[in-house]
Amino acid sequence: MESQRQRDPEIGPPPDADFKDHPAVAPVSVWRVEGDRGILRPDELAVEEPLEIRLAFDQDGRRVRRGVSVTMRTPGHDRELAVGFLFTEGIIRAPEEVASVEDWGPGNVVRVELAPGIAVDLDRLERHFYTASSCGVCGKSSLEAVRVDPGLGPIAGRPRVEAATIRALPNRLRASQGGFDRTGGLHASALFDVAGRLLDLREDVGRHNALDKLIGAALLAGKVPLHDAVVLVSGRTSFELVQKAAVAGIPVLAAVGAPSSLAVELAREVGMTLAGFVRDDRFNVYAGLDRIAGLEAPA
Repeated sequence: MESQRQRDPEIGPPPDADFKDHPAVAPVSVWRVEGDRGILRPDELAVEEPLEIRLAFDQDGRRVRRGVSVTMRTPGHDRELAVGFLFTEGIIRAPEEVASVEDWGPGNVVRVELAPGIAVDLDRLERHFYTASSCGVCGKSSLEAVRVDPGLGPIAGRPRVEAATIRALPNRLRASQGGFDRTGGLHASALFDVAGRLLDLREDVGRHNALDKLIGAALLAGKVPLHDAVVLVSGRTSFELVQKAAVAGIPVLAAVGAPSSLAVELAREVGMTLAGFVRDDRFNVYAGLDRIAGLEAPA
């Protein structure tokens, strides 16, 4: 039988073509209970391990190396995660500021070396926090502490996206979720062009990690700001996801689930189009209706 991917060229390349570094999985044995019977069978789980991000930079004429964050993540694309995190947290502003990114030590550590002379906001570095996989803003004490300057942010009125394109995104995302197919336990963030063609995709146990990996990959490839991109995330939309997207200049952020009130407030503030409940051939628009072609707000 012809697959959906073969029938629909807009889905994009198969995961093995462009998304080679699948999230790590761990084999387990589970008891599947059906009625009154239990059957022992093999299964696979998404791996969750801590990653420490370390930063090396110049301060007062000497080289300083400092731990910035520990995040629980699915191994894979760790260097993209580290760079994406530093960028969306406002610690770095451009790929030229990064001299090198390397795995460090026996594992689960990435060190980012900044280019000589790059100034670092030490106040932001003092915001050390433990990032749980379920919530990227856990432990931050106030809204002022978590806000990041979005820089250029999205460009007003650009781009225009057809409603049918937005409706088609979940199927195209789902068709390329190799890690989710194996484990059922991974979030995804996917980058599309305005025609709905899949450009890149990252998966992780943490929603914020998946988006940081996606943005980090774009940053290292010199494609940020993403002023003509559409991003779809597999779960709900939080304040932090909207903020990360805004820092990268993403104008259209869509989600399979619901946004939070603060996510909607921030999207409206920065001029982003925010869509939620994108499924079953429908979606809600919470901010930026003007970018959805053919739709107009009531007078």
